[in-house]
Amino acid sequence: MGEPYYIGGRLTHSPNTIPVFFPYTGEVFAEVGIAGAEDQARAADSATVGFTETKIIPAYKRAEILRRIADLMEENRDEFVRILIHESGKPFRQAHLEVTRAVNVMRTSAEEAVRASGEIIALDSAATGEGYIGYCYRVPSGPILCITPFNYPLNLACHKIGPAIAAGCSFVLKPSSKTPLSALLLGKLILEAGYPPAAVNVVPCFGENAETLVRDPRFTVLSFTGSPAVGWRLKEIFPGRRIGLELGGNAPAIVHKDADVAYAARRIAEGAVVNAGQSCISVQRVYIHDDIYDECLKKIMDHMRSFVIGDPRKPETDIGSMISDEEARRAGEKVRQAVMRGARLLLGGVREGAVMHPTILERPSPDMGICSSEAFCPVITVDRYSDIDEAVQMMNESRYGLQGCIFTNAVDILQKLIAVSECGTLIVNDSSSYRSDAMPYGGTKLSGIGREGPKYLLEEFMERKLIVVKQFPLVP
Repeated sequence: MGEPYYIGGRLTHSPNTIPVFFPYTGEVFAEVGIAGAEDQARAADSATVGFTETKIIPAYKRAEILRRIADLMEENRDEFVRILIHESGKPFRQAHLEVTRAVNVMRTSAEEAVRASGEIIALDSAATGEGYIGYCYRVPSGPILCITPFNYPLNLACHKIGPAIAAGCSFVLKPSSKTPLSALLLGKLILEAGYPPAAVNVVPCFGENAETLVRDPRFTVLSFTGSPAVGWRLKEIFPGRRIGLELGGNAPAIVHKDADVAYAARRIAEGAVVNAGQSCISVQRVYIHDDIYDECLKKIMDHMRSFVIGDPRKPETDIGSMISDEEARRAGEKVRQAVMRGARLLLGGVREGAVMHPTILERPSPDMGICSSEAFCPVITVDRYSDIDEAVQMMNESRYGLQGCIFTNAVDILQKLIAVSECGTLIVNDSSSYRSDAMPYGGTKLSGIGREGPKYLLEEFMERKLIVVKQFPLVP
């Protein structure tokens, strides 16, 4: 019998299970129950009932619950780290960092819970408003459906659940079937912290079976992180309701001639391989000015060669495994196809099981799969440019627009990039992989709809309710 999941705060067993593999060795780490259509419907029922309880919890109590969750997560740090390493292949230090970030998301959500407020609306800007006053309140919207991917299974779950609790909403969380264990432990701690049991539902299931949940009209908001193909499909079957989609990226990096070359090379290399490149904002396309091209490229290659590759359980490891042998094969095939079509392999291209070595491809054409799609592996492409307009054109030659970065101290160059870059966030003098969990996070083009970050998702999870009062003259 596999690990149970939570429906209405109660442990629920399923006759259907799936194995959770330790990607580095391919060994089975755990068996987890998979929720069928009936259990998914029960979870939606429970969330509907739970919302009648959560919507009346005062803001200060919601904040207290979130702080307790954060404290419990910190107390269970070692177990979270163990789970993250084994279910996702994430290296030891990066697993610790994910726990730290997730704890901070919950603490930030607690702060936002008590900041959410309404406003007084002046209605007398026209004669028809004389004698009236409006009070705008913010109220929880209803049950929230959260769907999360495998690459940051704890932090991305907290990015949805933290704001949901801050808003006073119930939720159903569908974690990736590849990495459900961290989400199940999180659900346990949310219950221990005192959130109403009916409001807490964590139901692992295969992505293709999640449409039962998405089609349920009782969910007022869908918050999804995953692939563009799935995300845009879900938008079609979630009509007339609020939806947030974070659908990946193809992050460009520009290194201008005035940049600190050593620093830029280090941050580009680090940003390319973090989490084995399985990040929506990992550096993917690098454009270097002619004047510094050879120097910068050499330094990037030197950094790439210096990374420790291997067992993610060891503290010294920089690059562990990808999520599966299949995904590593996919990455290797993209590299092979690019080389066959004329790209020059400068470094890497080596795969050992689920481990993909850092790889650099030079001068690929923009229509190659490694350039035109989200690589989601530790592979970067490099090219050169002579003027900034050429770099901007290459930067924007993508269907994605999540994050990009430029290394420069030139104000005129920066002003141009601010005006014409087609991305949700432009990072200046750091890697595109930089993310503060409090900042608004989201993109344009195929990269999605809406913004995450506790403050910004909280706004999506709440409705504005306007109360208009006719003021009568005071009786003496």
